[in-house]
Amino acid sequence: MVTNLVQARDLVVVRGGHEVLPGISLDVAAGVTGLLGPSGCGKTTLMRCLVGAQRVRSGTVEVLGEPAGSRHLRTRVGYVTQSASVYDDLTVAENLAFFARVLGVDDGRVDEAVAAVGLHEHRSRVVGRLSGGRSRVSLAVALLGTAELLVLDEPTVGLDPVLRRDLWELFHRIAATGAAVLVSSHVMDEAERSDRLLLMREGRIIADGSPQQIRESTGAPDVEQAFLRLVEGEEGAR
Repeated sequence: MVTNLVQARDLVVVRGGHEVLPGISLDVAAGVTGLLGPSGCGKTTLMRCLVGAQRVRSGTVEVLGEPAGSRHLRTRVGYVTQSASVYDDLTVAENLAFFARVLGVDDGRVDEAVAAVGLHEHRSRVVGRLSGGRSRVSLAVALLGTAELLVLDEPTVGLDPVLRRDLWELFHRIAATGAAVLVSSHVMDEAERSDRLLLMREGRIIADGSPQQIRESTGAPDVEQAFLRLVEGEEGAR
C-alpha cells in the first residue's frame, strides 16, 4: 500500500485578484515526482503551499502527518527555491556551516551534505566562482536535515547537461531511501527522468502518471507532444 507523505486538498490561492490555484488536490508518495508545466502555470505557488510558505484562501496541506509549515517539519523537509538561497562570497563549507547553525543540526551533517552533491573536493571554493555552484550548494543546504520530503523548484535551470544528469541521479538516490522528491521544471525533456509525472496548466493538474502512461494515454511519442495534445483537447472541448 502506497503511503502518501503529502496530502493537499482543495487548495485555493488568490494573488492580486487572480486565482492562481483554483482548488487543486494532490498526493505525493516516496519516489521522484516531476511537476512539469509552462512558466506561470502555478508550480512555484503550489510548492510554496507544500512547505507552508504561501498564504492560502482555503484548503488544507498535510506533510508527514503535520500541517504544512509546522515547526516539527523544519529538519524533515528540504526546500530549494528558484532564487539562490546561498551566499556567493562564501565558500561551500562556510555556507553549509552557517545554515547548519541556523537549522540547529550537527556539524557532521555538513560533510555528508557536501559529499552528497559531489562538492567534497570543492568545499574551499567560493560559491560564486564554482560552475553550477549555487544550485548544488542550495541543494546541499536542503539536505542538512533528515529530509523525508525534498521540494525542488527548477533546480537544474541554467546547468549544463552533465550537471543536470548528475543531479537527477542524486534525486533518485535520495528517493531510494524512502524520501519523496518533488522536482519542478518547465523543460519537458526532463520529464522522462521522473518516476511519476504531474503535468500542470493554469493552476490545474491535467495529467498524472508515469511518463510512459502519459505517452500511451495520449498516443504521443514524447511528453512534450503529450502535453500539447492534452492542451489541444481541452481547448477543443471549450
